[in-house]
Amino acid sequence: MTKQIQDAYIVAASRTPVGKAPRGMLRQVRPDDLLVHALTSALAQVPTIEPAQVEDVVVGCAFPEAEQGLNMARVAALLAGLPDTVPGVTVNRYCSSGLNAVQIAADRIRLGEADVVIAGGAESMSMVPMMGNKVALNPRVFEREENYAIAYGMGITAEKVASQWRVSREDQDAFALESHRRALAARASGGFSAEISPLEVTYRTPDLATAEVRTVRKRLGEDEGPRADTSLEALARLKPVFDAKGSVTAGNSSQTSDGAAAVVLVSAAALKRFNLTPLARYVTFAVKGVPPAIMGIGPKEAVPAALAAAGLKQDALQWIELNEAFAAQSLAVIRDLGLDPARVNPHGGAIALGHPLGATGAIRTATLVHGMRHKGQKGYGMVTMCIGTGMGAAGIFEVF
Repeated sequence: MTKQIQDAYIVAASRTPVGKAPRGMLRQVRPDDLLVHALTSALAQVPTIEPAQVEDVVVGCAFPEAEQGLNMARVAALLAGLPDTVPGVTVNRYCSSGLNAVQIAADRIRLGEADVVIAGGAESMSMVPMMGNKVALNPRVFEREENYAIAYGMGITAEKVASQWRVSREDQDAFALESHRRALAARASGGFSAEISPLEVTYRTPDLATAEVRTVRKRLGEDEGPRADTSLEALARLKPVFDAKGSVTAGNSSQTSDGAAAVVLVSAAALKRFNLTPLARYVTFAVKGVPPAIMGIGPKEAVPAALAAAGLKQDALQWIELNEAFAAQSLAVIRDLGLDPARVNPHGGAIALGHPLGATGAIRTATLVHGMRHKGQKGYGMVTMCIGTGMGAAGIFEVF
């Protein structure tokens, strides 16, 4: 018997502020605790849903080990007070992990397997570094030069994209500056208010004068990344990080970050049952592979695939959250696809706001939904990103 595909709706989306790693305010906050905060904040937006009525928790994480290991989704669900009957699963597709979590949750609903599922993502780059604590690549990776980028890191791939797509250093720096400008403008206008759930951070610090350990409590209510003091002149003074003669710098790359987000998805039947008003409808998702050496170009393959699956033209997209792993790859994708720059990251991107890897897809979903609603926009939006090892992902949503 063939099941009829049904719609999945987003009824809540909440995220933590994004902290700067490894020295920001969230540096000592465990990623599972960040996830607990996101889960409880999202559920608080839909009080008619009891915790026991959640049928699954799907969470993305790029490096699921150490503090974010042991199936963090299940652990965080229990710590958040969800009953034992609520299962959880942690998924990993690097930078698209959070978006894949949303896709998996939505597909469970669309297939009629569940009516209420929470998707999310969490990552502490302060506690678990890039590549993880134990790097153990298969030696056969080095048998093909095309795969070297898997070992040598994404910065080199950004340099390759900048060279191949002829993206200048000046254009990269200008793009980075605009990311900060848009993020600061969005903050000033209250553009992030609906998506961010502030949290109190408690940490201990030595007091050298008294030889005692002080307990410090601070409230973090905003992303730590956006900088009002940056300028083209300041960005131009930064040296290339990955190639002495290159153009990719710390200033035109995404920030290493800590953060988490959660998105509550339900079926049409659950909308009626719990008397909920949908924020958005999940439409479709696509993921495609590209050569690892130019992994940043991944969205140029995933975006057309997602649009084709949705039966939409590119002009139908009112808002595009294109994860800014690097200015070089973002500009290459924008130019290659002919995207309208005004519709790409209206509230800034990862260069200003940070990129907590596996959490980013869920965070950017919250930004898309709440950002469009904040500006009074209705219609289609997209979340898309490049992915380490050479992939691109894109998810389409209809915002009400």
